[in-house]
Amino acid sequence: MSDTNHNAVARVAGGLLSLALPVLLILTSVRLLLTPAFVKLEYHLPGFPEDRFGFSQQDRLRWAPIAVDYLLNDEGIGFLGELAFSDGSAVYNPRELQHMLDVKRLTSLALAVWGGLLAAAIALGSVTAWAGGAVRLWRALRRGALWTLGLMAVLAAGIALTFSFVFVGFHQLFFAAGTWTFSYSDTLIRLFPERFWRDAFTFIALGTLAMAGLILLLASSQLARLRRA
Repeated sequence: MSDTNHNAVARVAGGLLSLALPVLLILTSVRLLLTPAFVKLEYHLPGFPEDRFGFSQQDRLRWAPIAVDYLLNDEGIGFLGELAFSDGSAVYNPRELQHMLDVKRLTSLALAVWGGLLAAAIALGSVTAWAGGAVRLWRALRRGALWTLGLMAVLAAGIALTFSFVFVGFHQLFFAAGTWTFSYSDTLIRLFPERFWRDAFTFIALGTLAMAGLILLLASSQLARLRRA
């Protein structure tokens, strides 16, 4: 392959790697969020609102991880639909179950995209390094990290200034109208009040910022080393 063709391949692969990196890092933060550890941490944070309808912290710690488990396992909606309180009443009503089914579909899609992007990023990085050398690779990573930092700065500002707008916009984008609003007495709201979601979005923004910052520092240091060499 000629040098011209090598440069063209490196340019295309590096550009795609830069484009993929922001989405990959965001979805990595989302995957880290989907753990019982985050739920437990959240409920122990100072100022987390109590449930005025009677859930204790232990109740929340019992039921919330089951909801997270449902999003990651291969079970049908009966996994949640069969849950009942000690008085025999259902933990989730039909409207909540339908929403959780929608959330599981979105979660499964997001994790599939995450896995595909991870494999694609490795492949694109390898092609970029092969066709254009280490400098091309680190430049692509630095560029993708900078784009990620800019995107997350906008998200962080939105969360700080008007979280309700960000939260509603997210649900309007991914869920049908009228399927994601619930009564304050419903289990989903009692387990996951607005404070939970504000903290979750903040975690995603800060986690992604941290990963992008590390990549930017590493890429910049490697490029400086290569220039000196």
